[in-house]
Amino acid sequence: MEPKHVRSTAEKTSLHRFVIEADEAAAIAREWGVSTVAELLPLLVPAAQRLARPPISNYRVGAVGLGSSGRIYLGVNLEFPGLPLHHSVHAEQFLVANAASCGEAAIRFIAVSAAPCGHCRQFLQEIRGASEIHILVTSDADAAAFRPLSHFLPCPFGPLDLLHKDFPLLLEPHDNHARLLHPLASREASKGVGRSVDDRLREAAEGAARASHAPYSRCLSGFAVADGEGKVYAGSYAESAAYNPSLGPVQAAIVAYVAARGGTGEEGWDIVAAALVENEAAAVAHEGTARVFLAAVAPRAHLRVYRLRS
Repeated sequence: MEPKHVRSTAEKTSLHRFVIEADEAAAIAREWGVSTVAELLPLLVPAAQRLARPPISNYRVGAVGLGSSGRIYLGVNLEFPGLPLHHSVHAEQFLVANAASCGEAAIRFIAVSAAPCGHCRQFLQEIRGASEIHILVTSDADAAAFRPLSHFLPCPFGPLDLLHKDFPLLLEPHDNHARLLHPLASREASKGVGRSVDDRLREAAEGAARASHAPYSRCLSGFAVADGEGKVYAGSYAESAAYNPSLGPVQAAIVAYVAARGGTGEEGWDIVAAALVENEAAAVAHEGTARVFLAAVAPRAHLRVYRLRS
């Protein structure tokens, strides 16, 4: 059971946020009487679980990670009724995308409410030194200690099997050079959304595309959404060497949306506009997925599509 002092402190502090700065994390660790910030992570897992949104499975997963910066990142699972299950976001994927959006360089420790599935064990391989990420499964009473990812995935297949050893991996800076072409035939009226919002959406999606981790398809892709207040949230495509565990730019942007808003309630998704920027004539494309996603989640939102040329 979650300790009473943990619940009360969580109510007093802003633990509904998905990022806890290093100095605040250290202060909370002291207040809760743990000797290291890493020991704080499992205590925060129940708070993360409460922020999950799994309306299909009703199975809440919470993950809490510690970056090399000392910041703490929360991750939760997200499901979307009306969409195929592969559109779902796993808690560990959420955590990594959340850390990436904050410029985190590495993940050192992760506490998670249930053992990472094979999908997530594989996704974590895109991080350099992945085998040494230490993971604690809070639901496993027989293993109440951090164990390296190599324990969970002893014979990994990953980017070093396909890429040069110096190729930048997930969470590392990507210097993807590309220039924006003219917008495609999605020039419909802005439907009440101001031009300034469209400009900011394009700029955010373009920046996210240039930050993509897409070494296998070479499809630089970024997606951005705007809410009813005109705030913009963007996410970058993050590929996996095993292909299927890749996190699309649409899902990455939704991670940014949820993380910035401190979760999302049952009232729905306040998304009024979106922009997709991706390479022209790439081996893969995300426009179709973006349109299917918006049709199910935010059918009134308009989408503008832009192409990059490398």
